[in-house]
Amino acid sequence: MDKPADYRHTIELRPSWQTRALNALLRLSARRRVSQESDVAVLRRAYEEIDARYFQVARDVLRTPVDCGGVPAEWVTLPESRHERVILYLHGGSFAFRFPNAHAALVSRLCRRLGARALIPDYRLAPEYPFPAAPDDCHRAYRALIAQGLDPRNIVLAGDSAGGNLALVTLQRVRAAGEALPSCAVLLSPALDCTMTSPSMADYDGLDPVLQLRTLLVLRRCYVQSPQQYIDPEVSPLFADFRGFPPLFLQAGSSEMLRDEAVRAADKAHAAGVDVELEIWPEVPHTFQVAAFLPEATSAIDHIARFVGRRTGWGDAGA
Repeated sequence: MDKPADYRHTIELRPSWQTRALNALLRLSARRRVSQESDVAVLRRAYEEIDARYFQVARDVLRTPVDCGGVPAEWVTLPESRHERVILYLHGGSFAFRFPNAHAALVSRLCRRLGARALIPDYRLAPEYPFPAAPDDCHRAYRALIAQGLDPRNIVLAGDSAGGNLALVTLQRVRAAGEALPSCAVLLSPALDCTMTSPSMADYDGLDPVLQLRTLLVLRRCYVQSPQQYIDPEVSPLFADFRGFPPLFLQAGSSEMLRDEAVRAADKAHAAGVDVELEIWPEVPHTFQVAAFLPEATSAIDHIARFVGRRTGWGDAGA
């Protein structure tokens, strides 16, 4: 039997009762609502309600709106945040939605573990602003951080779902421009292939408690105007040249539709000589890290902090 690749890690844990309960709840409520709606405006209102009702940020977290290179953004800072340590976090939401409380809460937990602060760009959304508006804004935000005098070795690029896509596209653009790359990148359940041809996309359609192929196809048309663009590496960064990328850390659920996009990206990064680690977590939902009450989410944040601490040289982080 072939030995598993040493950069791939399957987390050997039985799913917690909290994860099993959340999956059941998502299947009964959120997923049913999404499957019945294809109007982006209606979905936005529903998601705004969910974000406001169910996600809260700790009282000691300071959220400060700023302009970052012409891109509206929000700084997330804690009392223990060190000014020089920055996470540039690109939020998910199918390129069409925002979850400001959910992402601020997630990022604040990571900042607390790393003694860092985070910038969350409010990049332009589809369908009002289709590709390439979002990657344009993300690259501008990164350039603005560098222009402020921040050391790129103290910048961590991170993102979930569509934000993971934008993180890899930002790396491509930074590399192509000859600019200094960040220390590492963290991709959580990344959506990396707009052709949607990974085996898990079909295998788990109807089983994934969060995502559904029908809705993803509608949202893809909002973001990308022409099917010929689906294989563009700036639309589907899975088709990019990974050579020269900084260290990459990926997490995905074992039974989510985007699982194989994370697996394929890790394999491609490894083949290109990139320092990469992939974790597959059993039966957790898409972007499970946002659900702070899940034991798996707490452990996942610890694993991210450990990886980042080692690649950044932040000696007191991730211990």
